[in-house]
This record gives sequence, structure tokens and C-alpha cells, in this order.
Amino acid sequence: MIEMQVASIRMGLMSTQRVVILKEKDGDRHLPIWIGISEAESIMIGIQGGEMPRPLTHDLLRSVIECLGARVDSIIVTALRNDTFFANINLTFDGKNMQIDARPSDAIALAVRVEVPIFVEEAVLDTAGIVLSAKEGQEPDLSEDELRKLAPFKDIIDNLNLDDLEKS
Repeated sequence: MIEMQVASIRMGLMSTQRVVILKEKDGDRHLPIWIGISEAESIMIGIQGGEMPRPLTHDLLRSVIECLGARVDSIIVTALRNDTFFANINLTFDGKNMQIDARPSDAIALAVRVEVPIFVEEAVLDTAGIVLSAKEGQEPDLSEDELRKLAPFKDIIDNLNLDDLEKS
């Protein structure tokens, strides 16, 4: 498993969809995951520590977990099947470790609220991860396989500002 951090959330120029971009904590690979608008907003609110007048779904989930005496330990993006990512929320409850199936966007929104590590299985990162060149003024150095994997994210990648990634 590779520890990741939320690098940024971007909006596609030709669609209203969002993409969360995870970056290796101790490396150069990035993992773009398409997410919904609500989940993107929830992740941003969680990162910024914003308070809403009423709890959002991910705040409610955190409260329920805490009220039951459980603890979120980490989240893991576990698989990529048929262009769909899968994740687990790892909990400890009553001394037992549990894994709860979740969409990565929901798991990430919870992780930023409870401040736990975000991991990605190595096989997922090998399949869908990308390395962006940080050389200013140059196109990223991508292999043909990486270009094929990036095709659905072209408009976002073309407008990606690496300086913004390092600041977040």
C-alpha cells in the first residue's frame, strides 16, 4: 500500500464532473479519480475545516462512527474494475478491525474529516497512476501507455498547474 494525500480537486472544462487528484506522499505518482460534485464539495469543506449549519452526509457518518465508539483508522483505494474505483474504510470497533466497502469519494471525504491516512493499493497505482513532469514550460514526459490511461482526463491534465499541487 502506498500512502497518498489529496493534491487537488479539479473541474473538467467540458463537463460539470470533478476529479480528485491524489499524490503519493513520498513519490511523484498521481491518481486521478472522477467524483461527483457533492463529494468534491464535501472533500473541500473537510480539508478547509469548514463548518456547515447542519451536518453534511460525511459529517453525519463521522458522528455516527464516533457515537458508536468506533474509530476510523485509514481508508484504502483497493481496486479498479471496469473503470470504477473501489475503496474500504478501515474501522476499529469493540477491539475488532472492520473493513467497510465505500466509494473512494465518500471514503476520502470521511478521511479528511477524521484526519486519517489515505492509502492506495500498489496494483491500482500501477494501473491508473501517472507521473507528471515538474519541468517548467515543458510537456509532461508520458509513455504511450500513460497517454492511453489519461485520455478521459485530457482536459483536466492539460490545464493542471503543478505549482498549485505543491501548495495544497
